[in-house]
Amino acid sequence: MNSVPYIALLASVAALGLAYYYAQVVLAADQGTDLMKEIGEAIQEGAMAFLRREYQWVSAFVGVMFVVLLLVPIDGRPYASIAYLMGALLSSIAGFVGMRIATAANTRTANAAREGAEKALPLAFKGGAVMGFTVAGLGLLGVSFNYLLWAKWLEVDNAFQVVAAFGLGASSIALFARIGGGIFTKAADVGGDLVGKVEAGIPEDDPRNPATIADSVGDNVGDVAGMGADLFESYVGSIVAPIVLVSLLVPGVIAGSGAIDLSGPAGDFAERLMLFPILIGAVGMIASILGALATRGRPGASLSAQLHTGQYVSMGLTVVLALLSAYLLFNDNVLVDNWFYLALTIIVGLLGGWAIGLTSEYFTSDHYRPVKSVAAQAETGPATVVIEGTSQGMLSTMPAVVLVVIMIGVSFWLGEHAFAGDNPLGVYGVSLAAIGMLAVTGVIVAVDAYGPIADNAGGIAEMAELPPEVRQVTDSLDSLGNTTAAVAKGFAVGSAAVTALALFKSFSLTAGTGLDGFNLDINDTAVTIGLFLGAMTPFVFAALTMASVGRAAQQMIVEVRRQFAEIPGLREGKPGVKPDSARCVDISTQAALREMVLPGALAVVLPLAIGFVDVKALGGFLAGAVVTGFLIAIYMANAGGNWDNAKKYIEAGNLGGKGSEAHKAAVVGDTIGDPFKDTSGPAMNILIKLMTIVSLVFVPAFI
Repeated sequence: MNSVPYIALLASVAALGLAYYYAQVVLAADQGTDLMKEIGEAIQEGAMAFLRREYQWVSAFVGVMFVVLLLVPIDGRPYASIAYLMGALLSSIAGFVGMRIATAANTRTANAAREGAEKALPLAFKGGAVMGFTVAGLGLLGVSFNYLLWAKWLEVDNAFQVVAAFGLGASSIALFARIGGGIFTKAADVGGDLVGKVEAGIPEDDPRNPATIADSVGDNVGDVAGMGADLFESYVGSIVAPIVLVSLLVPGVIAGSGAIDLSGPAGDFAERLMLFPILIGAVGMIASILGALATRGRPGASLSAQLHTGQYVSMGLTVVLALLSAYLLFNDNVLVDNWFYLALTIIVGLLGGWAIGLTSEYFTSDHYRPVKSVAAQAETGPATVVIEGTSQGMLSTMPAVVLVVIMIGVSFWLGEHAFAGDNPLGVYGVSLAAIGMLAVTGVIVAVDAYGPIADNAGGIAEMAELPPEVRQVTDSLDSLGNTTAAVAKGFAVGSAAVTALALFKSFSLTAGTGLDGFNLDINDTAVTIGLFLGAMTPFVFAALTMASVGRAAQQMIVEVRRQFAEIPGLREGKPGVKPDSARCVDISTQAALREMVLPGALAVVLPLAIGFVDVKALGGFLAGAVVTGFLIAIYMANAGGNWDNAKKYIEAGNLGGKGSEAHKAAVVGDTIGDPFKDTSGPAMNILIKLMTIVSLVFVPAFI
């Protein structure tokens, strides 16, 4: 049993080793023509410059939080502040490394597309896998190391609250990375589309459009670095939540002074419960590595089948290894009635995440009715496109909620009945389901990050004026990437809701007395006030981020129009005439850095402000925020993906094809959906977890 954290460390090193190997494969590939190299270097320089500036801004926030954690009377001082810094640092490293390779993979994928999809797809996947296994590897490394450092080696008081602070550091970086990257990419995308496609009538990613380079840069900072930080935070949070929960649920583990006691039958039992999520992280990592190695280009096979092969292999192996792990840890423990039920909680979470992803695919893939119905509405103008897309996005929340409710109910029952006698461990089963959803994070992120790489490859093919058949290959890869991104968002959002529930229970136990925590009574006026404030917050957060995209896009539109008007021959595409792309990159950079501050700070300031006034009001606040935040995240992600693929469905030659009135209407819908699916929606799951973990870490100061 004591070897579990070390097994996790070895699995982390193996994941990072695979990421390094894939990085070398990507960097060794041919970049293509001199023009392709020039375009690729411009994209990479812009992306890395933005990330460096973003991290400089975020480091100021991290510094303030470090001081606050030192000064405020919370459990685990001063170690919590050190763990917080570790979480923030590892999240930053994961984003930086992943984006460095993803930007390198763009040009190489475009060049590989000249030989066909069977060459381009595995290269794009390997580029995404660098991010995937860097995120998962550093996440598992950080959690297992922090567990060993604080609980086993140093045996500090309130060690598990210190581990929670590591999760808080990961969440802090994730929120700003998602918001900043999302604002950057959508300002360029919206501005470039509205002026280029709709007003100037030029194709997407046309080199004449000044916003094209900025759009490609944005795909990397938003959909690669931002998404990587997002899933790093989700992965870490899913493992941290049950560890903290067990330390509070099992009597005698934490003494009155905060000291840890893992001796005796109760201590041994608690330690097994805390090590189980770490072990699942380790075996899930091994399964992900094997699944990634199984993903390779196969002539004649469908692109979707090739890309999903690794995911299905990883999921199948995780099921087998979860059963073996539960047997090894719990088969001989007298306090466990049925070890099989604990393995089933992992399987329920894994299948639940997959099912939520499938519902997202149904509502966002052009193979199914929802996208085709939105595309059909484009024939009568942009208004009907927006109405139908909004309807489909709202409708998509129903199957997602039903699946999450079933998953919570089943995993709670399994957790409750896995152990001997009356026990409060049903919610432990729920927390295990969240780990099950993210056990194969390495492959999930790899498949997700593949999307923006394929998208950028298409942009480079267009800007480098490669033959039309090359763009057809990259378009097919990109269309698949939109669907896989929706599936990955389903995993992330579903796990956010379940993880937030486990963190909320930990908050309740810390704030209250006994194993039931405090009583969250809706008849209590303070709780009711908190519910309303919490339900409001995701709407305000979405409004702030959407408005930020709108303001930034407005600046981009003005600049693109100015260049078309003032640079002779630019619109006509005269030889030697080039747009000032650097100016557009700078506009997106400045806007993103400026606009991310308020919504990012909101997630930390609001729970602190309410908690210092009334802890029960904070409980109501978190409950309201989790429910509405989950619904808004699903709605925005699926509506945005639906509008995007409805446009691509028309561009494929349906309903009049490119340049038709239906196409112009679909572009408007896609433009509205851009900040839905790439800015506000994805940031929502970070918001609800960040507010919950802030409340958990600071609750000793509140009471």
